[in-house]
Amino acid sequence: MQPDAAEPGRMQEFAEALLRQQGALVEPIEPEGLEVLAPPEVQHALGVGELARLGFGTTLPPAAQRVGMESDWLDRFARLLGPQGRRSRRVLPLTGKAPGDPERVLEHELVLDNATFRLLEVTPAWTRYLVMDFRASAVSDDKRDFMLRVGINMATGALPDTVLTAIGPLIDHEETTLIMPDNADPPAIWDRTRVLGVLARALPARLDAALGPFVKGLRRRLGRDQDRLHQYHNDLYCDALRRAAVLPEGDPKRAREEQRAAAIEREYRAKLDDLARQYATRVTIEWVQTLELIMPVHRFAVQIRRRKADRTIHLDWNPLARRLEPPVCEATFSAERPRLVCDDALHLVVPAALAACSNCGRAYCRACHAEACPKCGAAEPARALSLGNWAGGMPRL
Repeated sequence: MQPDAAEPGRMQEFAEALLRQQGALVEPIEPEGLEVLAPPEVQHALGVGELARLGFGTTLPPAAQRVGMESDWLDRFARLLGPQGRRSRRVLPLTGKAPGDPERVLEHELVLDNATFRLLEVTPAWTRYLVMDFRASAVSDDKRDFMLRVGINMATGALPDTVLTAIGPLIDHEETTLIMPDNADPPAIWDRTRVLGVLARALPARLDAALGPFVKGLRRRLGRDQDRLHQYHNDLYCDALRRAAVLPEGDPKRAREEQRAAAIEREYRAKLDDLARQYATRVTIEWVQTLELIMPVHRFAVQIRRRKADRTIHLDWNPLARRLEPPVCEATFSAERPRLVCDDALHLVVPAALAACSNCGRAYCRACHAEACPKCGAAEPARALSLGNWAGGMPRL
């Protein structure tokens, strides 16, 4: 898996292991750095000389280049790696006890506001996770790089973000193999079209959450610049109108002041457009690597009841994380809670996916009708990743 940007030590460990694997001679130096004697292919891929110093902490060793998520070093490491490490497979032959109180575990994890449920049975099973890491870059007046992870349980369709976050560091400490035990019966791997369909719905919400602090900072700086711009031009505009107001109609000086006020307004609007271009944000997302993880779980069979209808779903309890994976929202694939149950097909969805139509006011399930309202035919607004143009709107003059 990719190194965590919040831990310079892990980035240093990753870089050291990669450089050694590529034939470089590496010596740790203080503070938080590496001294590297690089062969020609490493020099070419990383853009460094034969002898280089790399720094990973706040304080750099003498003459060291800073390495971090905010620079282009991930691209350099990617060139050095090439196709290596992009796909891997792990089998965890561990066995774990079922939860001591399955009913309590289920009540804690499954929250349905408009339906009831009951546990039917808990059985041992095998599952297959497809864990995908993505690198996202947001570029505006600033740049931010970060990693996103999306994992799919191919037995239940769940996207267990918290479970995979919990077991990620533990996998390296468990005994793994590339060979499945004879008693293993994991689900078949999904085809490419199905995986891409889930990712297209699952990534936007997770990307928004990851971008939250970055967007908040942009909005704060944009608001500050807009206020400063408005105050400056508004003072000039009001001053020109005030001078024009004391002059008689038809006076050439009055006409000049009115023209000056109009020119100030045009300049203000142009400056707003400049701010829009400055703060317009371009977000790109790129697949980095995929881990196929096969492991035993305990599978909960749960009956969902809504009015007179019922439906059985399956949820996996992960023995490594010791957590039950929550059901996926079948409309948005988000991790948001709680869930509501629709009347037509008993889909489990977030409240927003059962909201009223903006055109006719009728509530409907976005999992049943993903494209348009079934009553009036109004199209569902497309889910966009764009951060928008925050400098739009009428000027405050």
